[in-house]
Amino acid sequence: MRYQKMKIDRKKHWETVYETKNPDQVSWTQEIPKTSLEFIRSFKLNKDARIIDIGGGDSKLVDYLLKEGYKNITVLDISEKAIAKAKKRLGEKAGKVNWIVSDIIEFEPDTSFDVWHDRATFHFLTMEEQIKKYIKIATKFVSGYLIIGTFSQNGPKKCSGLEIKQYNEEELTSELQKGFDKIQCVTEDHTTPFNTIQNFLFCSFKRQLTEKPVLSSPAS
Repeated sequence: MRYQKMKIDRKKHWETVYETKNPDQVSWTQEIPKTSLEFIRSFKLNKDARIIDIGGGDSKLVDYLLKEGYKNITVLDISEKAIAKAKKRLGEKAGKVNWIVSDIIEFEPDTSFDVWHDRATFHFLTMEEQIKKYIKIATKFVSGYLIIGTFSQNGPKKCSGLEIKQYNEEELTSELQKGFDKIQCVTEDHTTPFNTIQNFLFCSFKRQLTEKPVLSSPAS
């Protein structure tokens, strides 16, 4: 019951944020998702690779992926209002994207993904049960690569009024070691619309194929 209440409150929180604030009023707004794009390009995937942006909301990563010719993009967010904003921004191009409104720890995909990208969703999971569920889903449905960006230990301890869990490279790698091999990690100073600095840790991983992911297909 406690977890169920937390889930409902989380969704309400993010719906309120996206209903009441514009991109220049939230700290995570990023005009060009440079680090995310560099990681994705480094995988040298075909343009029909299945890419999912976890917590993508109103992020512009999808804009750049479409511009670069990727044809199989999914954006997931807990907030229906966030996705509505992204669709409005993209206009007709929104029809080229698969949009999903879901809490990530309740996500039940019907396909596997060549790239699972997450900038600033994982660090909002502060309970062990939540973290384990997230990793179980990612391990089951990622057939290729995983990119996670979290606040580093030099970053904020809260975001949008919510507690977050900071990570260093060793901790993040340890959480994922049973399903993924680390490729590389970098830190990045993100300048918010308020001209404050948030230090992020970004790491990329390759799925260990000791177990076959559900509904996987040959790597694109």
